[in-house]
Amino acid sequence: MNIIYIGNKLQNKNRTATTIDTLGSRLEALGFNMKYASSKSNKILRLLDMINTVITYSRWADKVLIDTYSTQNFWYAISLARICRLLGIPYIPILHGGNLPARLQSQPKIFKRFLNAAQHIVCPSAYLEQAFAKANFSNINVIPNSIQGEHYTFNKRESITPKLLWVRSLAAIYNPQMAIHALKSIAETYPNASLTMVGPDKENMLPELRRLANEHHLDITFTGLLSIAEWIALSDEHDIFINTSHFDNLPVSLLEAMALGLPVISTEVGGIPNLIDHGKNGILIADDDAQQMADQIKLLIQDPAKAAALSMNGRLKAESYFWEQVKQQWFTILT
Repeated sequence: MNIIYIGNKLQNKNRTATTIDTLGSRLEALGFNMKYASSKSNKILRLLDMINTVITYSRWADKVLIDTYSTQNFWYAISLARICRLLGIPYIPILHGGNLPARLQSQPKIFKRFLNAAQHIVCPSAYLEQAFAKANFSNINVIPNSIQGEHYTFNKRESITPKLLWVRSLAAIYNPQMAIHALKSIAETYPNASLTMVGPDKENMLPELRRLANEHHLDITFTGLLSIAEWIALSDEHDIFINTSHFDNLPVSLLEAMALGLPVISTEVGGIPNLIDHGKNGILIADDDAQQMADQIKLLIQDPAKAAALSMNGRLKAESYFWEQVKQQWFTILT
């Protein structure tokens, strides 16, 4: 089976690994022949490379996988799907953006044509499945984001300290300022509280974030982009994982944190409530409510039994997203 995978393959360009980087190599290990586009840094050159790859290998390809986001990259997916239709190549959109339901509302005709012509639709969470089912799309397959379980050694947290870890790109959609405001409140009770923020600075937010940290005399480390192995090693020095997204689908970083045994506190947005059962395997708070996040962290520090339960149950939940549990779903849809 020959597959072209279209997405932003920019892991080697100081960018966070995306599904094309992780899923692609796993499909190769299952025996699929893969070609990828694109790793071009420039957006226009990337689109041209994607188009060229699909046209060049149109007779070779049996299917095309298309990573589909709610941002500007949405138009990559639309453009490549049109070319696939013209060339008669079956394509499968993989829906990632937590804000895609809003995109469906703002461009309904374009989006519906895109999805109705797809051989299958893949989404990683029941959240997106439900949103698109309401719009009468039936060929939807929920295949969750997955992680390689053997890479994540469980470290049970119990008596925890306010050592917080945040892992995402520094981008407005992920609301990194909220993490800093939460730490400010925590530091009023726990002066030794610290925060490590891992991720590339996609939108030049770092100067403002550093200014906030310095203004409030907070212990914050900005590491920049780290490899998975590097931030897994770093996680041993932390006790709580926080996620502050405004929009999200099913973030791999949350799965990774849960697999490592970090109690997770996250905003209740997008598909995250389908992953986190509030009070059982994590804690959910309102979007952009830094004080609520701080209060929940303080309560967790004071309750070792609850911290231990979240740590254990989080790991159990993450195990259901290990690649060994998910790979058969991909094999079935692609063969």
